[in-house]
Amino acid sequence: MRKVIVGAFVSMDGVMQAPGGPEEDPTGGFRFGGWVAPYVAVDQTFGEEIGKLFSQPFDLLLGRRTYEIFAAHWPFAEGGPYDDIARTFNRITKYVATRKGIDLTWKGSIALRDAAKDVATLKQQEGPALVTQGSTELVHSLLAAGLVDEIRTFVFPVILGRGKRLFNDDGQPRAYTVTHSVTSPNGLIHAIYARDGEVRTETVGGAQDPSPLELARREKLKREG
Repeated sequence: MRKVIVGAFVSMDGVMQAPGGPEEDPTGGFRFGGWVAPYVAVDQTFGEEIGKLFSQPFDLLLGRRTYEIFAAHWPFAEGGPYDDIARTFNRITKYVATRKGIDLTWKGSIALRDAAKDVATLKQQEGPALVTQGSTELVHSLLAAGLVDEIRTFVFPVILGRGKRLFNDDGQPRAYTVTHSVTSPNGLIHAIYARDGEVRTETVGGAQDPSPLELARREKLKREG
């Protein structure tokens, strides 16, 4: 059975739009494209951790817009500063979630017409992990369908305000456990979260009889809706 791994570069406030460059995705008037570059260029920890993600067997799982960004870059990036990643991306299979027609110019690309249904089918097969990059809409649909096994975040010390976010309101509630984490000298935090059953709740400090003031507060909340 294949795992679905969400790989995401995110700001402290959860924005993941256009980390790679100013022209990558200015949708919605996003002004900070390329916000990751000043950090990764000088952060050895980032290079080590991203290398671990891409050193395991995997196929890419991309949304249409991220696919178009990648297909216009990585086939022409061999021999450059990220030659190892370029060669890996160009060799492996790329699954593309798209409800529209798309020109699959990148060798090894396969279109998925119904993301949740098709990814659920892929998960039942033997093969390498399915790793997302970018692809916010696809990630949201996978989380809503409960198909994500692992989330690997690279959190950068910056607040971006508006922009496409890793999580939205229709994600399926799930508990996760941290299986690995590291903080770089520059403040970048990489963490791996593996699915760990249902969300568990309890009262902080243990159950106790509520005070009259607490009971009044609860009644007020009910009235206010």
